[in-house]
Amino acid sequence: MSVAPVPQRAHHQVTFAVLAVGVAAYALLQSLVTPVLPTIQHALGTSQTNVTWVLTAYLLSASIFTPILGRLGDMSGKKRMFVVALVALALGSLLSAVASSLAIMIIGRVIQGIGGGVLPLAFGIIRDEFPSEKVPGAVGIIAALTAVGAGLGIVLAGPIVDVLNYHWLFWIPLIMITAAALAAHFLVPESESTSEGRINWLAALLLSGWLVALLLAASQAPTWGWGSGKVIGLLVASVVLAALWVTVESRSDHPLIDMKMMRIRAVWTVNLVALLFGVGMYAMFAFLPEFLQTPSAAGYGFGSSITESGLMILPQAVAMFVVGLFAGRLAERFGAKSLVVLGSLISVGAFALLAVSHGQKLDVYVTSAILGVGFGLAFASMSNLIVAAVPPAQTGVASGMNANIRTIGGSLGAAFMASIVTSGAAPSGVPKESGYTNGFLMLGGALLLAAVAGLLIPTARRAARHLRVETDLPHAELAMVAGGTVLGDQSE
Repeated sequence: MSVAPVPQRAHHQVTFAVLAVGVAAYALLQSLVTPVLPTIQHALGTSQTNVTWVLTAYLLSASIFTPILGRLGDMSGKKRMFVVALVALALGSLLSAVASSLAIMIIGRVIQGIGGGVLPLAFGIIRDEFPSEKVPGAVGIIAALTAVGAGLGIVLAGPIVDVLNYHWLFWIPLIMITAAALAAHFLVPESESTSEGRINWLAALLLSGWLVALLLAASQAPTWGWGSGKVIGLLVASVVLAALWVTVESRSDHPLIDMKMMRIRAVWTVNLVALLFGVGMYAMFAFLPEFLQTPSAAGYGFGSSITESGLMILPQAVAMFVVGLFAGRLAERFGAKSLVVLGSLISVGAFALLAVSHGQKLDVYVTSAILGVGFGLAFASMSNLIVAAVPPAQTGVASGMNANIRTIGGSLGAAFMASIVTSGAAPSGVPKESGYTNGFLMLGGALLLAAVAGLLIPTARRAARHLRVETDLPHAELAMVAGGTVLGDQSE
């Protein structure tokens, strides 16, 4: 009797290359349009207020679909849902590229937001397919790529529009996404680790409701005013819907987001750090280019073009990528928790330096590079900590919520920064230098709180013991976590 041969699984390096291209394209789409909103506004014949929905629609859609696709991947196959996420990104990019009106552009951006699930799904595939000793390094590089891609989007937006036109802000990622989707379908193996259950659609609806209410309030507060009835009403609705969501999830036999998982100390502490890092990093991406593009006649700024301001931020993206390459080895030696705290403190120093010294372009180049080191250390380590803190069948949904919480932090940070920068603006509407200075100090304060929160993250062995109590994690994987293979922390 003959035995059918076991199918050969693709080498993990091939899988990694495919994941990296998909995640890089997703990261670029997060920020490519940000510096050129005025160009899109003029091309589509809309107002400055309305064109911001090109960003808001994407943000809201991604916040809803990221954890849902992570959960679906855990249930039905991470490779399958990774391809679905890439297809959504491709369709949304195609629609946005050919859009002749703001409404069509917004629909395209909503469809793109469905692709937010590529990040947690990529982490899940890495955990399932890679040798255990390769997981920290691979997760670290993929995590760094998300922030590097966001930074490169700001850098590349100007040259793309100058040489081609704004439509290519979507055509270029579309080419990358299409290649990644085809490669993922044919080359990436389907994960053998899945969880039973079904989607709790009531929980999904409540999750969507409170996220939309919170992010809409945060994104519109600088325009409507923090004390306006609409903002207060949305914030109250967000709190009520979030409370109902937690109640429904806690009582569900098949929760969308397992509340027991969210209460694991290694999960909620890293999520808190992610929230605070979102405040610092994404607000910096949004407002530092504006600061650099301010005409020097205002008493600060350099009157830089979109391309020039992007190049001044380039050291941040380069430093993040380089640090991400070595983050896994550093975590094995010093512990991922230590790198989170160190990365937070480095970032605090960079924002403090930016607040007090920004009169020369060299100041910005140096600060940008320092921020890249801090962000790179922390982002790579946070992703590794989340992956290691939960069982394999919950990797996607846990990573998805961590990414979502970072997005929430980014929305809140941008809203706070906008309120601080625009307070006491000159009659011409140009913000005062003190507005930016106070804003940079606020971002540094958020990352100082992140360093404090990082101290609460449990060490590897303590996290492993707690995970064994909270879940039915097999002893073999528990031993891997306790030994520091993933968390990289040998100490108590």
